[in-house]
Amino acid sequence: MIDTVFFLLVFFMMASLAMTVHGGIAVHLPKAAKAEAARAPVAISISREGIIYFDREPIEPAQLTGRLQARARTEPEVGVVIEADTDALHGRVVEVMDAARLAGIGKMAIAVTPKETRH
Repeated sequence: MIDTVFFLLVFFMMASLAMTVHGGIAVHLPKAAKAEAARAPVAISISREGIIYFDREPIEPAQLTGRLQARARTEPEVGVVIEADTDALHGRVVEVMDAARLAGIGKMAIAVTPKETRH
């Protein structure tokens, strides 16, 4: 009986992990020694080629501030997670951060993956 309950517990845990929604596009995130889980309603991804994606759809840099302002009007406490590829240019990341600041968004995070620690 305990085996069955344990199996069901593991099954539902794995099923719930599979249901999590990933907000951005597939990029190779940089690694950081201290990484915290953060979720925000707005995911802005930057590909290796420098293409900017706003909630999974490509967007021109000039349109980004306007789209973020529109979102900030409907959600005053909106936050932004920037998912930039490891090989994306630093200037493109700064451009996205600047667009968010101009839109009045103060909550920003840069997505990373945790480094593997050796003991």
